[in-house]
Amino acid sequence: MNLIKRYRFFIITIGITALLMIINRELGIKALQVTGYSFKEMLLVIPPIFVLLGLLDVWVPRETMVKYLGENSGLKGILLSILLGSAAAGPLYGAFPVAAVFMKKGAKFSNILIFLGAWSTTKIPMFLFEMSALGVKFALTRLFVNIPGIIIIAYAISKLLKPQEIEAIYENASNL
Repeated sequence: MNLIKRYRFFIITIGITALLMIINRELGIKALQVTGYSFKEMLLVIPPIFVLLGLLDVWVPRETMVKYLGENSGLKGILLSILLGSAAAGPLYGAFPVAAVFMKKGAKFSNILIFLGAWSTTKIPMFLFEMSALGVKFALTRLFVNIPGIIIIAYAISKLLKPQEIEAIYENASNL
C-alpha cells in the first residue's frame, strides 16, 4: 500500500497514457516517444552528476564548505554560489542533488537558493549563445538584471520561511 502511495503519480501517468493510446493511438505513440527521449536524456545526465556528487562528498570537507558557503560566508558565498551555478552543466533537475549535498555539508540556505537560481538562469553556455544570437547588449542586460533578482529572491525566501521550515528542508536533504 505504501508503495502505491509513493508512486501514485507514476501509476496515474501510466494509466492516462494507456487511455490516450486507446482514444488516439497516434497521439499516444507521440507521448511515449517524448517520454522515451526524456528518459534517455535523464539517464545520460544523472549518472555523471551522481559521480561528481560522490567526489564532492568525499573530497570537500564540511569545514571548507562552511567556510566558503556557510552562514558567515558573506559576499564570497554569494559570488561562489553564482559561479558554481553558472558554470554547471545539465538540466535543472541535476541541480537538486547537488543542492542536497551542499545542505549536508553546511551551506547557507540563501546560498543554496542562489546556486539554484544561477543554475537555472545564468549558465555560461547560454550567455555565450545569447551574445552571438541576440547581441552583447541584450545578454549583458539580462545577466545584470537576473543576478540581483536571484539574490533578492533567495534572501526573500530565506526570510519568509520559518526557521523550522528551513530546518525541515535540511533534514529531508540529509535523509536522501
